[in-house]
Amino acid sequence: MKALASVLILAGVVVSSHAHATCVYPKAPDKLPDGATATKEEMIAAQKMVKAYNDDIKAYTDCLKLEHDETMKAESGKSDKEKMSKEQREELEKVTVQKNNAAVDEAENVTARFNEQIRAFNAKSKPKS
Repeated sequence: MKALASVLILAGVVVSSHAHATCVYPKAPDKLPDGATATKEEMIAAQKMVKAYNDDIKAYTDCLKLEHDETMKAESGKSDKEKMSKEQREELEKVTVQKNNAAVDEAENVTARFNEQIRAFNAKSKPKS
């Protein structure tokens, strides 16, 4: 029963600390062109789309850091009774890091997929020797 109460308190802190969440996870590009068949214009449009997505991911991770820092700053102004427990602070830190890492991993994946298509596009454009 004590463990359940701890979990419920922790869940409440995580929910309440994220209730004001303003960080919106950006949507990855739906589809990248096939470099083997795409036109130059399609590849340029995709490049712009991937760059915009990477900029959105950067804004998202910056927002996560700001949100985390604001929560920690608000905590410092609370009385000892009102403050999060060490476990709650660790959980908040863990969740923030997981969100950040997931976003960065996805952005790297999108960029790597696009780079594959650039190589395919360049390969079809090279004159045969």
